[in-house]
Amino acid sequence: MVSKPTFRPRSLALATALATCLSAGMAQAAVDTVHFLIPGGAGGGWDSTARGTGEALSKSGLVESVSYENLSGGGGGKAIAHLIEIAEQSEDTLMVNSTPIVIRSLSKVFPQSFRDLTPVAATVGDYGAFVVKADSGYTSFTELAEAYLKNPRSVTVVGGSARGSMDHLVAAQAFKAAGGDPRRVKYLAYDAGGKAMAGLLSGEADVLSTGFSEALTLAEAGEVRILAMTGHERSQAAPDVPTLQELGYDATFVNWRGFFAAPGLPQSKRDEFIEVLKKMYDTPEWTVVRDRNGWAEDFRPGDEFVTFLEQQEQEIGDLMRELGFLR
Repeated sequence: MVSKPTFRPRSLALATALATCLSAGMAQAAVDTVHFLIPGGAGGGWDSTARGTGEALSKSGLVESVSYENLSGGGGGKAIAHLIEIAEQSEDTLMVNSTPIVIRSLSKVFPQSFRDLTPVAATVGDYGAFVVKADSGYTSFTELAEAYLKNPRSVTVVGGSARGSMDHLVAAQAFKAAGGDPRRVKYLAYDAGGKAMAGLLSGEADVLSTGFSEALTLAEAGEVRILAMTGHERSQAAPDVPTLQELGYDATFVNWRGFFAAPGLPQSKRDEFIEVLKKMYDTPEWTVVRDRNGWAEDFRPGDEFVTFLEQQEQEIGDLMRELGFLR
């Protein structure tokens, strides 16, 4: 008995082929171009996060074209307002931001909040760090804390963010843990990490409060030393730098960094951004960038990111009121 050949209907064959092509396409990154909007100047944590992420996406082939725009001013508010204003022309734009978007919104530095944007994903965590000039008389954070306890006005802290925002808040938290009055921190505010570093090197300040990743870059140049960092344990990127906790000060802090898109961004486009950022973690190019900067991976996509921001808004607000930065 001869079996009859089986034939698949032409429409079914076409449907199968189309499904295969779609699946193959979905396996590839759907984002061709990313324009990174950076709310601060060169040399800061936002700048390094955007450029490091762009480097990993570009070198890994996940994204064909990346570009960068530094737009400082208003503690980050100028870039937020700009992104909102040109939202309809900004579907390929990702604005980097971090904990300060919550702090500065609470402080009314600018009228907007994360709710006025499209939260895409938190991507990394960075700790705080305290940095002095290489020839500083302070050789440990303990010495710095002792000087603060004797006379708070004798210790000048410089940071790349406004008064009452993150660099100021981290320093106040550390000196409070040492037994000092957090409201008496003598803080000089600059609009970017690079300018704050210049203030430290010029002798305007005794210590720079900054992100740990920025501190690593500065220390590599040999002009500064890192006295302490705010993680729960030492970082493999700088195993000789102690934590505040191991020095006896009950203070930790982690600053998330991540990306926001323009308001009104279609959910499908947001999901494409999330997918390409998620794929980035599995690339060797990202490993190089992450380890070079001492970042901890902290991926919180989409709605999970929004929930996290709402929780942090409450927690940071409580801390700022305790330290006297909010009524």
